[in-house]
Amino acid sequence: MNRKDFIRTSSVLAASSLFFKAKGGGFFDQSIRVGLVGVNGMGWSDLNALLKNKGVVCTALCDVDERILEKRAKELESRGIHVETFIDYKKMLVSDLLDAVIIATPDHWHCLQMIDAVNAGKHVYLEKPIGNSILECQLMLQAAKKNNAIVQVGQWQRSQQHFKDAIDFVHAGKLGKIRLVKAWSYQGWKSAIPVVPDEPVPAKVHYNEWLGPAPKRAFNPNRFHFNFRWFWDYAGGLMTDWGVHMLDYALLGMKVSDPKSVMASGGKFAFPDDAGETPDTMTAVYEFDDFNIQWEHAKGIDLGPYNRNHGVAFIGNNGTLVLNRSGWEVIPEKGRMEAVALQPSLDHGLDKHMENFVEAIRQQNPQLLHASLEAGAHIAIFSQLGNIAFRTGQKLYWDKEHQRFTDQKANRYLASVYHNGYKYPKV
Repeated sequence: MNRKDFIRTSSVLAASSLFFKAKGGGFFDQSIRVGLVGVNGMGWSDLNALLKNKGVVCTALCDVDERILEKRAKELESRGIHVETFIDYKKMLVSDLLDAVIIATPDHWHCLQMIDAVNAGKHVYLEKPIGNSILECQLMLQAAKKNNAIVQVGQWQRSQQHFKDAIDFVHAGKLGKIRLVKAWSYQGWKSAIPVVPDEPVPAKVHYNEWLGPAPKRAFNPNRFHFNFRWFWDYAGGLMTDWGVHMLDYALLGMKVSDPKSVMASGGKFAFPDDAGETPDTMTAVYEFDDFNIQWEHAKGIDLGPYNRNHGVAFIGNNGTLVLNRSGWEVIPEKGRMEAVALQPSLDHGLDKHMENFVEAIRQQNPQLLHASLEAGAHIAIFSQLGNIAFRTGQKLYWDKEHQRFTDQKANRYLASVYHNGYKYPKV
């Protein structure tokens, strides 16, 4: 092969090959081509953080709302980034346009889309919570393992150094015996959702594709885009939206996984007549052998424990360590230990998280991931336990070995029912 032919052949390979083949080996290409499914909110933030990494290029966007899809494609075009657009994510996955995909759709779609993506040989950045039921989480784990997939979950605190430093302090034992861990999310900016009538599906919105496996319903703007979080058909409210972030660190700090029991109470106390379904105020208590983990959330107010609107507090005999996205500190019990002044966050968690995702892909090593699918599944299931306790109104006992409740009535919440001809994937 002469030099001219070599350059031409190399150019063709660089334009068409994957960065790495899904199961290792193959041609090495410096670029990682990424597609985004769900372009409106957090997905757009995820993509922009990922594009800060050298060699990452966006090649495809997918959304069932063509209005937002067209808007995002034009925004990228203005930055010199040309992408193909799709309404059907399956058509995007089978194309040769991408090596990795960001999935940032409503929770009820995560399972189907993630499993389809890893079956198509793609690496995945998956928004939290990874699934909308315990069974979905279990199936997703099986699919990722079967495909040897690199899947990073969007619990980006796991890439912030100050979170790691705080947990190291907890593990050092200086707090003394820890008897209670509190985790919470008070979100003052999330106000009531006014009740509005159903209306015709907007032009350029593919509503049946948005519903997917969720129950068939008339279109209502309250259930669309961001506010899907407050309806059981699609998500689990603040418990799964924020609980997967804060409870994750409660478990890491205590080096535990499954509780013995869980109970929860709450309701729509702040906005009893608004359109949402999930509780705006709720407390859940998870029982372990010699301590409890307590979750609490509230919409419409910001003054949570320790004057923070979100966080985790490890309450020990010698003092309490309080941790959130801004930093951590230790508040001592009088005369029992020294205070630790606020240790602020010095990095941008989402940017660091995407750097970690890219590095894992380049090294073809899922062990490098800061928030693996296993970690995401574990905390998604843990958060679901609290929601199920709330919905049953009972104290529930958890069978760790069989990953089921001892109460059969509660076990009906282990899997959400699929509708409209959709079925759970076979793995």
